[in-house]
Amino acid sequence: MAGEDGAAPEAAQSPADPSPGGGGGYDGKCVFCRIGRREEPGTALLPCESEGLVCFRDIRPGAPHHYLVVPIEHMGNCKTLKKEHIPLVEKMMEAGKNILQRNNFTDLNDIRMGFHWPPFCSISHLHLHVLAPASQLGFLSRMIYRINSYWFITAEQLIERLQTENTAS
Repeated sequence: MAGEDGAAPEAAQSPADPSPGGGGGYDGKCVFCRIGRREEPGTALLPCESEGLVCFRDIRPGAPHHYLVVPIEHMGNCKTLKKEHIPLVEKMMEAGKNILQRNNFTDLNDIRMGFHWPPFCSISHLHLHVLAPASQLGFLSRMIYRINSYWFITAEQLIERLQTENTAS
């Protein structure tokens, strides 16, 4: 939601991304695909030590530190993920913590990391919001990145959901 206003909303799956989990592709219409391939010169990439991921500042920050961690390869939104994607989500979380520490934010107990739950995301390319300090979120940001809401799910909640959905089936 925040950080994606510069691009038009996209369908859950684009023609360039026919697979249900979406992965391994490139969609030239997707702004995050273009950022990942360094085709958007206006977006400065931050040092991201995780292969296959890029990190950059959100264009509409909801906190003093607000970064997005995005897979370079096009992948659908968080609702399309399966159990086999848990390591990717964990890798994204680790990259988010690393970018906070590189930017001198060390209180990892005062962060919020998560995803907008469809249909409440304007870009359907998987991206993790990393916000800190969570205690300094403004009123609107507290609503947009609200825990236990219909529109935002923490990374931990997503992992739990992926584990339980797959064991129940």
